[in-house]
Amino acid sequence: MTKHAKTRGKRPLVLGYVESVSGKVFSEFPKQFGILAGKQHGVYALYKRSKLYYVGLATNLRGRVKQHLQDKHAGKWDTFSLYLVREAAHVKEMESLVLRIAQPRGNAVRGRFRHAENLKRRLHAIIRKAQGEQLANLLGPASPQPRAKARMPRRVKSRASARGRAGLGPPPLAKFIAGRIKLQRTYKGRTLRAVVIRDGRIRVNGRLYNSPSSAGFGAIRRSVDGWHFWKFRDEHGDWVALDTLRRRRK
Repeated sequence: MTKHAKTRGKRPLVLGYVESVSGKVFSEFPKQFGILAGKQHGVYALYKRSKLYYVGLATNLRGRVKQHLQDKHAGKWDTFSLYLVREAAHVKEMESLVLRIAQPRGNAVRGRFRHAENLKRRLHAIIRKAQGEQLANLLGPASPQPRAKARMPRRVKSRASARGRAGLGPPPLAKFIAGRIKLQRTYKGRTLRAVVIRDGRIRVNGRLYNSPSSAGFGAIRRSVDGWHFWKFRDEHGDWVALDTLRRRRK
């Protein structure tokens, strides 16, 4: 079977073309060029002194190229080429293909492929695999690496830390108090309240905490130095930092 016989049944994508035609044809032979191009769709290219200047697509090639004699591209090209395409659905992709390859200076945008896969990532993965196999052949298999300890997510870690502060060891306030103490703190425009019960634990919003810092975390969900965060009313009626109790014992 000959080469021509194999392709005889296939429909060509490009129906016809004309290349390197002077822009003067529109003023000197407009009727004749209209007969040739008609209102067919396709891709066109504009050139200035044989250098590609602009690529575009149109459903009316004759009208679009003629338009460029008067718009912002006027005077920036002197010859043109037309390519009549059978399938209108492929015209945009053909234009994008030419734009990405030639990168004409007159085009402000780069061509886009809507349904095409960017193969660069796949190429990267294939090359990395080949490099690994190459290293294994040259150096032998790599020694097994010791397993890294799994990191606890920050949020889980904070909660675990808060629970640890709230429940481990004797309440540090126990040795500084003889009874219940009311605590208070103004934070972001609102007043936070807590109570130190007789065993030294601190109640905030119905929950008990072991230390001033864990109580502060429970109140605002942020780590704080509870001894300076919370205040209590001293014998003079003034609100002072909870740390005052510790300093009195020193």
